[in-house]
Amino acid sequence: MDMTISNVAALAVGFFGGVHCVGMCGGIVGALSFGLPEDRRQRLRGNLPFLLLYNLGRISSYTLAGAIVGGLGAWAIDLLSIRQLQLWLQLLAGVFMILMGLYLNGWWRVLVRVEQAGSVIWQRLEPLGRQLLPVQRPGQALLLGALWGWLPCGLVYSVLIWTLLSGGAKEGALLMMSFGVGTLPNLLAMGIFAVLLQKIVQQSWVRQLSGGTVILFGMYMLWRAIDSLS
Repeated sequence: MDMTISNVAALAVGFFGGVHCVGMCGGIVGALSFGLPEDRRQRLRGNLPFLLLYNLGRISSYTLAGAIVGGLGAWAIDLLSIRQLQLWLQLLAGVFMILMGLYLNGWWRVLVRVEQAGSVIWQRLEPLGRQLLPVQRPGQALLLGALWGWLPCGLVYSVLIWTLLSGGAKEGALLMMSFGVGTLPNLLAMGIFAVLLQKIVQQSWVRQLSGGTVILFGMYMLWRAIDSLS
């Protein structure tokens, strides 16, 4: 898949995967917002800069993870000099994207086990986050957001597998950054219109639309890989 198309697709997956983000990270956004001083919390002008910094930190962590995984994928493909390895990685990415769509729809929650596996890292980082609370300064918000980016998340892991075949560290970083930017509208809205947004994402048609869109991306990736293998 061309990198421009891949970045646009990652942006769309991040946006439509926002149903999962609101459900999983809504409590975190609420806790971060309520952790601000009361005079900032009650004013949008006081609250919004901190919400932006939380998310800048989060997207920066996604970008770093994309660079690492994209670089490792390119290194493995070059080292082994096996064209089929890239195609099998594309198959794996497509399967994970379909599983993510099923997860968003609530039809099969197999990715919960993947998230549980990632909790090993989070158990070490979460105490560091507690030391940054309550947030009083912009730098604290940025660091807390950077830690938040390593929260175990099946959606993030699905896109990270995609970066394995992105072609390199730079491409992997851009792919994950595009995904992170796609998640931004939902999480910013969660910080400002929490109650309203929760009601919207609880609608079954919203979940089905989001999950179905992610499944279609996964099926497209599978079709491309199978067509190349044949």
